[in-house]
Amino acid sequence: MKVWALVSVLLIGLLLLWAEGDIPAFGDPSAPSYNYVADRYITDAYNDTATKNMVTSILADYRGYDTLGELTVIFTAGVVVLLLLRRGGRL
Repeated sequence: MKVWALVSVLLIGLLLLWAEGDIPAFGDPSAPSYNYVADRYITDAYNDTATKNMVTSILADYRGYDTLGELTVIFTAGVVVLLLLRRGGRL
């Protein structure tokens, strides 16, 4: 069982290292997020959302489903931690 776990971790690690090669460098001005998405958010934020604050319009309107997904993951992780602590008698 420990061998299977080690092999799984090594394979996932190799997969992550391989996939990391496709990620643009931090702050790279030629990254797609700087060239396509950011310009649209800046120019169309007020007209699309009628929100005066650009950060709020991006988080609440453009990326609303993504933000909801992130909150769901954080909530689920918190519930799992509480369940594990309760099961171990530490809570």
